[in-house]
Amino acid sequence: MKLIYGTAWKKERTAELVELALKTGFKGVDTACQPKHYNEPGVGEGIANSGIKREDLFLQTKFTSIAGQDPETIPYDPSAPLEAQIKKSLETSLVNLKTDYLDSLVMHSLMNSFEETLEGWKVMESFVRDGKVRQLGISNCYDDEYFKALYEKTELKPAVLQNRFYADSGYDVELRAFCKDKGITYQSFWTLSANPHILEGQTVMDLAKKYGTTPAVILYRCLSETGVVPLCGTKSEVHMKEDLALYDFEISADEVSRVIPS
Repeated sequence: MKLIYGTAWKKERTAELVELALKTGFKGVDTACQPKHYNEPGVGEGIANSGIKREDLFLQTKFTSIAGQDPETIPYDPSAPLEAQIKKSLETSLVNLKTDYLDSLVMHSLMNSFEETLEGWKVMESFVRDGKVRQLGISNCYDDEYFKALYEKTELKPAVLQNRFYADSGYDVELRAFCKDKGITYQSFWTLSANPHILEGQTVMDLAKKYGTTPAVILYRCLSETGVVPLCGTKSEVHMKEDLALYDFEISADEVSRVIPS
């Protein structure tokens, strides 16, 4: 999969934009059971309106802990045990998304302790065994040792690491290498917003001119060449079409290495 359509902060336009993205050619959608930032029912409506068959779609959502929720809109009982919170979140997501299974369920962030993260992960593992979820992942994990320990101590290994792609984390060079070695999909978000210096840099500008495309497409293509799957959250149909055309040209390994920090 080249790109995943990200649905954060789409609010009342969520259904419209998800439908547009799928009809334009996106095959993957990312959301979260977090009303503070995502309209998950709108994602389900957009998918239903698109006419895309469920089996042709990669659908990913997230369990968001209490710390990441708006106290007024938590989609589960915050006083319930962690297991009950996660189970209720999944039930809510399946209803919101009008599906009986998820391709990917992501823990939105680390829990208060490593032990609690493992506890939550074991609950999520039970969803895979029950056939409600096909794979698991974690987001916002920038500590190399923490992620490696999670990988080592879990029965069902992380299939996804979804992180902000930005300079403050050193662009996760070591984590990306670990993911590549273990066959884990590294998904990037804030890929454009956090990197205006890359997009406006001479290297990317020259490549965009050479290949007759946009700086955003050059960055997406270079990331894809290194095994990264970026989330794209554009609200523009024009940009959707441009971004999905990221494989309409050939780019050299040397050019990729001049764009992506490694």
